[in-house]
Amino acid sequence: MIGSGGMGMGPRGTLSSFASEHDGVAFDPHVARRLLGFVRPYTGRMIVAFVFTVLVTGLSLLAPYLLKVLVDTDIAGRDTTGIVRTAAYLAATYLALYGATTAQRYILSFTGQRVLHDLRAKLFRHLQELDLAYHDRHIVGVTISRVINDVGVINELLTQGLITVIGDMLLLIGIVVVMVSMSPRLALYSFSVIPLMVIATLIFSRKARGAHRETRTSVAQVVGGLAEDISGMRVIQAFSQEGRAREEFDEKNATNREAHVRAMSLSFVFLPSVEFLGMLATAIVLFFGGMGVQSGIVTLGVVIAFLTYVTQFFQPIRELSQIYSTMQSAMAGGEQIFRLLDSEPSVQNRADAITMPPIEGRIEFESVSSGYTDVRILHDVSLTIEPGETIALVGPTGAGKTSIANLIARFYEISDGAIRIDGHDIRTVTQESLRRQMALVNQDPFLFAGSLRDNIRFGVPEATDAQVEQAARRARAHAFIRRLPDRYDTIVQEGATNLSVGQRQLVSIARAILADPRVLIMDEATSNVDTLTETLIQEGLQELFTGRTSVVIAHRLSTIQHATRIYVIQDGRIVEVGAHNELLAAGGVYADLYRRQFVRSDHTE
Repeated sequence: MIGSGGMGMGPRGTLSSFASEHDGVAFDPHVARRLLGFVRPYTGRMIVAFVFTVLVTGLSLLAPYLLKVLVDTDIAGRDTTGIVRTAAYLAATYLALYGATTAQRYILSFTGQRVLHDLRAKLFRHLQELDLAYHDRHIVGVTISRVINDVGVINELLTQGLITVIGDMLLLIGIVVVMVSMSPRLALYSFSVIPLMVIATLIFSRKARGAHRETRTSVAQVVGGLAEDISGMRVIQAFSQEGRAREEFDEKNATNREAHVRAMSLSFVFLPSVEFLGMLATAIVLFFGGMGVQSGIVTLGVVIAFLTYVTQFFQPIRELSQIYSTMQSAMAGGEQIFRLLDSEPSVQNRADAITMPPIEGRIEFESVSSGYTDVRILHDVSLTIEPGETIALVGPTGAGKTSIANLIARFYEISDGAIRIDGHDIRTVTQESLRRQMALVNQDPFLFAGSLRDNIRFGVPEATDAQVEQAARRARAHAFIRRLPDRYDTIVQEGATNLSVGQRQLVSIARAILADPRVLIMDEATSNVDTLTETLIQEGLQELFTGRTSVVIAHRLSTIQHATRIYVIQDGRIVEVGAHNELLAAGGVYADLYRRQFVRSDHTE
């Protein structure tokens, strides 16, 4: 991105960034269907996990039945051999249950991490495809929350939750069938608590819908606020606004806390209700089962088996309630993720876009207008830059200088007119092939975390160490780099805080020199440095300008006197064109800007 200002998209983070999710249905088939698409490549593994789930269900049903056989047949019949045999079967059942459960969870965890990787990779690729206008409108932290938090809860539902639901439903059905086959009357008594369970579940599910949507929104607000405050910490401290920042963050944090407390409170009420109903069912089995044993209607082994089955019956219900909570969060998160994935970039390659051939660097603006929504930034701009020329764009803040530079690289789309490079309308070529022949040098250069060497060869990853050093020499960066303890292996800290503004600028110039572009777009690199560093930067820029078309967004008018032509931009229009001396002699807008800057410089000195 070229400097600040972009296309004038307004302050970062609009209200839409924090828009609350509407109260939709608890289960959205459309969202679920799209989410399942991420599991489809791992259908084979999920089938294996399902087989183990069925095995776990069967073994869970078998264990209580073996207890019944042990009590009613072997112990009652004083059959020592039978006791040993059934006990061995029971031990083997528990051992197999342990192995099957372990295998099932391993496969699900393995698959879950693959799904997590794929979904986040898809989101990241899509974020790269979205134009800068999208990133101008959305807070970084909210986007990060989508990629990290929402994807995490969706992954939990798609893998663990999906198979768990199937396993729990199979177990519930199996328990009902076995209990009814053993003793229909005792089974009827045991299931008398189910209507109460249904009522509790309906109340819980209805109240949980909104609560979990609130948690997805509030956590995005917290992450978004945190990312913004950390990025702006220098400004916060410079204006002594720590207290205000704390208050705003505390407000978001409190909203997040309250949303999670409301969501958890529902679980804290519902889960004890399930526990209570489970204990009530156990008491019913003990009472009616004990009466049945006394009257000879059922055997003691059946009662013991029923007690185990009743315990197993309510375990899946507890799990299903927790999965329901996960599903609520996943549906809310899925809505937001697909809203992001469905965001179409305003700048796209046409279906018939061609690869831009090697260019000489002739740039033409033909009656170009551009802007966003109802705001027009540029109005009917026409200009021509010949190969190898250096032109400067000057004008007051907000005039549209940066917008013109951004349009050359097609970071934004034009509304009217055409932009051609070597006769090719830039809308007819692929964005990648266009930008590979350009380089950007920003007023506030961005360096990535990593070594200086890697930052210099960012645009040409295959460059050798010798080529990196040669580029640094030409950019006048080699002198300060060799004085560093680790020289080119020096690690750039986050925000490049271990380098001065001038040093960062020299590194960015070296990066551009190594890329060897045909078109250079530069947001004047010397506006924030001292005189000595400015001299070094100017020398590096002369190396960079040589033999290529250069577009300079000028802040210090004294630094662009060498430009072939100077375009004066005001209110999105070109109001003057000419060389430095011509424009001064004309006594127009440029002369006024130059005079004001010169007077201000004199007063400063």
